[in-house]
Amino acid sequence: MSDYLLLDIVRNGQVATIELKRLEKHLREKARPGGAQRAAEVGKALNELRDDQSVRVIVITGKDDVFTIPPSSYGHHGNPGGDWDIMTGVTRAVEAMCTIDKPVVAKVNGHAVGFGANLVLACDFIIAREDAIIADHHMSAGELIINGERKGSADHCMVTGDGGSVFAPLKMPMNMAKEYLMLARPFTAKELATMGVVNYAVPAEELDAKTDDIVQRLLKRNPYALALTKRVLNKQMLASFNLVHDASLGYEFLNFYMQTPQAKELGEGRGEDRL
Repeated sequence: MSDYLLLDIVRNGQVATIELKRLEKHLREKARPGGAQRAAEVGKALNELRDDQSVRVIVITGKDDVFTIPPSSYGHHGNPGGDWDIMTGVTRAVEAMCTIDKPVVAKVNGHAVGFGANLVLACDFIIAREDAIIADHHMSAGELIINGERKGSADHCMVTGDGGSVFAPLKMPMNMAKEYLMLARPFTAKELATMGVVNYAVPAEELDAKTDDIVQRLLKRNPYALALTKRVLNKQMLASFNLVHDASLGYEFLNFYMQTPQAKELGEGRGEDRL
């Protein structure tokens, strides 16, 4: 089994749980790891579990009482090796969620923001604490406040290149997907359950039992029938990935370069005030 810095894999019989570590703790302690590295590790873990014939169901959850909370700043692009790692890491994670045959269950134990929120939307079943907030922070412009703290950068607005453009329009009505992505509107799991996006939004004390109920019911099904049914249903997800992912990720990088101080100085009246 591979070594991971930002997640743990816990196996229990035919169920493997990917536990996402709290990123901000590692940013303080290690200084280096970021959201892009976590995405790369998620993609690597999914592909490892895809090939593990002893695993039939995968659960993704967070440590403690947080699913994912990213840092409130964007990294700096411009290093070819670093940019390559970001692009390939994110792409492999999003692609893995579209192609893995085994059922993947999101156990949303707390707020899911950024890549983690879009990872939740990619899962086959979503069971969440009813008060958990799910939000994409790329276009937040400093307006995304969670537990009294700003999440997402106030300095940049970016196209969501880490899966939101792929998954949100498949799971939400288009007008709500646009509000989710273009205004970085946060939704509670309870709100998303009323829209049919989240399967079950439950009180925190019921999360373990409800998740286990879904997992056990999946284990009673024929694994080949489950895999082939998922493969058919995910054709639409894979088509969305092939259609928009490269563009969204590329435009995110372009957004960054268009909003650097150097780019603004060269704008000559065609900066952020007009197209």
